[in-house]
Amino acid sequence: MTEAVIRKKPGMASVKDMPILQDGPPPGGFAPVRYARRIPNKGPSAMAIFLAAFGAFSYGMYQVGQGNKIRRALKEEKFAARRAVLPVLQAEEDERFVKEWKKYLEYEAEVMKDVPGWKVGENVYNSGRWMPPATGELRPEVW
Repeated sequence: MTEAVIRKKPGMASVKDMPILQDGPPPGGFAPVRYARRIPNKGPSAMAIFLAAFGAFSYGMYQVGQGNKIRRALKEEKFAARRAVLPVLQAEEDERFVKEWKKYLEYEAEVMKDVPGWKVGENVYNSGRWMPPATGELRPEVW
């Protein structure tokens, strides 16, 4: 459409002949401008997030506690088995020690047979307490 038809003045020759028409707001005014900061309320609230995190943490700690109970029971079972086997192992070691000690005393008697006053198997430290010799002395295969 032309300006002449809009302003209802047909046959105008120049723009200068046109009456002044100022733009204005539409009838009833413009819609209000939103200038306030309005954050949409989407998603769970802070309290819901906190409670969910607390619940997850509590459940995880519960599972850790249950795992600790199981691990403790297995550890106790392992130690009980070791305590049950210990006398057998100690008896085997004592038997081995007696055999090696007899061999050692025979060897000592053979080596020291020419030394006057030497008593085989007697402790040279005279402390009054019997102490087994270091295990390595009787086990040359370990050297």
